[in-house]
Amino acid sequence: MMSKSIQFKSILEEMPHSNVYNRHLKLPTDVYEQWRKENKEKRILWSVNNGDKHSSALMPYGNGIYYIILNKELCKKQQIEIGDDLLVRISKEESKYGISLPEEMEILLEQDKEGSQYFHSLTPGKIRSLLHLIGKPKSSNIRLRKAITTLNYLKKVHGKLDFKELNQAYKDSNKF
Repeated sequence: MMSKSIQFKSILEEMPHSNVYNRHLKLPTDVYEQWRKENKEKRILWSVNNGDKHSSALMPYGNGIYYIILNKELCKKQQIEIGDDLLVRISKEESKYGISLPEEMEILLEQDKEGSQYFHSLTPGKIRSLLHLIGKPKSSNIRLRKAITTLNYLKKVHGKLDFKELNQAYKDSNKF
C-alpha cells in the first residue's frame, strides 16, 4: 500500500494560538517541493520514528511551508515531546476515501444501498470525518454500532449531516 516514500527529520513543535491541534512537524521546503513534484494530492500516510502509519493532509503554514498535525494521544503513545528530533516518513495516501475504511462500515455500505447513497453524497471531508469516528474505537462491536447509527442517522435526515445531532444519536445508541 505504501508507494514511494520520503524520509526526513523534523522537530516536534508547538503551534501557537491553538488549544486543540497544538503539535506539529514542519516539512523542510526541499522535501515538500520533492513531494509536490511527484504527487498532486496533499493527503498522505505518515509515520514517526517507524511507528504506526497515520492518514492526514499536509497543512499550509504560510510562506510555502507545510506541516503535519500530531495529537496529544499519539504523542503520549509514542512517548514524544515538544522539541524531540523525529524521523518522519511520508507516502501517498492511496485509499479510496483518504482514510482507511473500517471493515464494519464496508460491509454495511454493501448491504444498505440507501445508507450508502446518502453516505457517498457527502463531501470527501465529511466522509473522512465519519470514517474516523467509526474507526477510532478498538472494539469491533462499538465500531459496528457506530456504523449502523451513522447510516440510520443519514437516512433519517436524508443526508443532511449535523455532527451535534449525530453525536447525540451515538449517545442514544449506547443506552441499548
